[in-house]
Amino acid sequence: MSEPARQDEFNVEALRQKVTAIPADAARTADGKTTVTLNPFARQIAEQFRDSSRNPAMLAGQVRLAEFALLFVAGLVVALTGGLAHAGDLLAALLVSLFPATVTVLLLQLADAYQIPSLRAPMRMWRRVLVAWTIGFALLAAGGFATERLALSLAMLALCYGMGAIVLLALRQALAFGLRHWSRNGIMERRAVIVGGGQPAKDLVRALEQQADNDIRICGLFDDRGGERSPDVVAGYPKLGTFDELVEFARLARIDMLIIALPASAEERILQLVRKLWVLPVDIRLAAHASRLRFRPRTYSHVGSVPMLDLFDKPIRDWDSVAKRIFDIVFAVAALLLAWPVMLAAAVAVKATSKGPVFFMQKRHGFNNEVINVLKFRSMYTELADPTARKAVTKNDPRVTPVGRFLRKSSLDELPQLFNVLRGELSLVGPRPHAVHAQTGERKYVEVVESYFARHRVKPGVTGWAQINGLRGELDSDEKIRARTAYDLDYIENWSLLFDLKILLLTPIRLLNTENAY
Repeated sequence: MSEPARQDEFNVEALRQKVTAIPADAARTADGKTTVTLNPFARQIAEQFRDSSRNPAMLAGQVRLAEFALLFVAGLVVALTGGLAHAGDLLAALLVSLFPATVTVLLLQLADAYQIPSLRAPMRMWRRVLVAWTIGFALLAAGGFATERLALSLAMLALCYGMGAIVLLALRQALAFGLRHWSRNGIMERRAVIVGGGQPAKDLVRALEQQADNDIRICGLFDDRGGERSPDVVAGYPKLGTFDELVEFARLARIDMLIIALPASAEERILQLVRKLWVLPVDIRLAAHASRLRFRPRTYSHVGSVPMLDLFDKPIRDWDSVAKRIFDIVFAVAALLLAWPVMLAAAVAVKATSKGPVFFMQKRHGFNNEVINVLKFRSMYTELADPTARKAVTKNDPRVTPVGRFLRKSSLDELPQLFNVLRGELSLVGPRPHAVHAQTGERKYVEVVESYFARHRVKPGVTGWAQINGLRGELDSDEKIRARTAYDLDYIENWSLLFDLKILLLTPIRLLNTENAY
């Protein structure tokens, strides 16, 4: 590896570190004190993309699962009809079916048969599909004959093999038809915005359009410059606004990727850009097709054959998000089954000791800065309640009822948020959602910490990494909100299901510390 390659890779990592560092002093961002209003034309375009699209990576995973299930069932039918249906042989049938199905899918994965371009063009992949199926079926037959339990004739084996091959090829042909239909209707795509303008953006657009199997849909361009250096229309795509407006547009339009069309040598300008943009739950890429710098091949990701440098990835994406959602549903249902007597007792106590509703609903920031309604047991006197949370609850706060004080100290007031989890608004584990107007002193949190809104790149949680590290309760100083944000960002960068499980198991233990809960 040459020395320039090492230096270039270091610069990319250094850029990430500069962006994610939490500054000691207060800062302003596009989400901060100065509200940026999206211009009417950009808002009209964003509204066209409000509906969610099918994620190509999710589709590839679904095809893997479908083919695995198909091959497993086919192998099981062959094994059982071939003589393994006797008593005590069901386990052998399952094993004989599971192994070749697994091998076939793994071989197809190694052959890149689950890439979207491969799924779009099944006739180019039929040889690889057949080779993988042949090896998998051969293992099925070999396993059966080796155990002397597979009693199928060669003719029957050939029929089973042929039927499996036909089903696999037909499935892929039907999927290719569906992909073409979804692409024409904007259902199967990754939505992208070009960040920058002028000739570099024009060259990038042309390079992307030349890709035969391109799932990128360019929604527009954003640039702070004007005039000849950055005209209003570039390669047929309109300039929709400034970089500050891009943050709001990306949230409204559910953008998947931001592609920066600037030379890698303009590091300071890229740094300023990414400081504004990394709070979004999107992939951020730096186009490298026109750069004369050359890194190691594994440094790049590609859109078709267009090389990109990965500055930031969307956290908890694709199948990770599915796994986390399953985790949330399973544990939330289990928690409700265990906690319903406690919740019933809490509801009776709240209703019996003070006038007003049992539940309290508060608007808080959720995923991608969207506003959600979070449920809690009411802990304040109804006439003194503060839905905006502009004034934080303090020790011996006269607004809190005696029952509410106990509920808050024990965190039992948070139990109704399990229903928010089942509705998909919260996760069990994640950065705690703060009230929309919450602040420390006279300043909103984003005015204290520049990276505050980066917490919203993932779904907020009922409990979190910051809470089990002692950062519960009132955020009455700049240091506390900085520390909580630092823990939240650390959680996002290092997320795993095991990490979630660790936080979940530690939560009841750490709740015993009620020093800052009131």
